[in-house]
Amino acid sequence: MSESRSLKDKIKGRVEAFDAWARPWAEKSKWRGWAYEFLLFGLRQAWACLFGGAMIVLLVGTHLLWPDDAPIARYDFLVLAAVTIQGLLLATKLERWEEAIVILIFHVVGTIMEIFKTAHGSWSYPEDNFLRIGGVPLFSGFMYACVGSYIARATRLFEIKYINYPPLWTTWLLALLAYINFFSHHYTIDIRLGLFAFSALIFGRAWFVFSPDRTPRRMPMVVGLLLVALFIWFAENAGTFAAAWVYPSQRDGWHIVPIEKMGAWYLLMLLSFVLTTLVHKPERMSAAAFDAGQPKRAPNAQRVAADI
Repeated sequence: MSESRSLKDKIKGRVEAFDAWARPWAEKSKWRGWAYEFLLFGLRQAWACLFGGAMIVLLVGTHLLWPDDAPIARYDFLVLAAVTIQGLLLATKLERWEEAIVILIFHVVGTIMEIFKTAHGSWSYPEDNFLRIGGVPLFSGFMYACVGSYIARATRLFEIKYINYPPLWTTWLLALLAYINFFSHHYTIDIRLGLFAFSALIFGRAWFVFSPDRTPRRMPMVVGLLLVALFIWFAENAGTFAAAWVYPSQRDGWHIVPIEKMGAWYLLMLLSFVLTTLVHKPERMSAAAFDAGQPKRAPNAQRVAADI
C-alpha cells in the first residue's frame, strides 16, 4: 500500500474512532444530537477549507516571522508553498484531479483579472519577488484557487443537492457577465447592482440541501452564497493585514477592508461556484421529496468519514 493511501486511511480511521466514541453520547437526547451535528458541521467546514486555511496561515505567519535575510523573497516562498500543498492534496487523494483542473482554470481566470486590476491601480503587491507576471506575484492566483477548492470539497463533504436549481445556462450567463464587469466597469457603467438582482432572480427560489450528519438540512441558496462571501471577506482582511496585497486606502497603514468589497467577492464566488459545476453537476431534488422527510443515514462511523 502506498504511503499516500495509508495517510488517507489513517485520517479516516481517526474520524471513525471519534464518531464511535461520541455517537452514544449524542444519541441520549435531542439537544446532544443537535450539538453533535453542529460540531460535525463545523469540522466538515474546516476540512473543506483545508487549502484556504493553510494559505491564510502561510500569509499571516510569513508576514510576522519572515526573516529579512531570507534567501528567497516571501512572495516566491508563498508560490512554492502553495504548489507543494496542492501537490500533497492530490498525492494523498484528498483532492481529485478533475477538481484540481477546475481550480487551475479558476487560477488562470483570477490571474488574468489580477494583471488587469493591478495595472489600473485597484490594488498592489508591495514586496519585490521573482515569480511574477508584471506586477502580479504568481501566488495571487492561488487565492482564487482557495475559493474553488472550498466549494468543490464542500459539495462532496456535505453531499449537496439543490431544490429549484435554475437552468444551467442562466448560471453561466451570470458568471460570464460578472467576469466581464470586473474589466468593463473601468470604461463604462458598473452593472453589479443588476448582477445582484439577476442572482437573486435565478437563485431566489433555490435551496441548498446538505447533510452535516445523518439528517439532510436545507438553506436558501442566496443566504448560503452570502455567508460564503462574508467569510471570504474575513479572509481578505487577514490577507491585507499580512501585506499579501494592499488597497490604495491602506498604503498609509492597515485598516479593515470596507464591507462593500463583499459584493465583489460575492460575484467572484459565484463565478467559482459555476466553474465547479463542471465536475460536480448540480444534483436536483424536489421540495416535495424533502418535505416528505428523507430517511436518516445509518449512524455508522464510516458515513462520517466518507469521501474525505
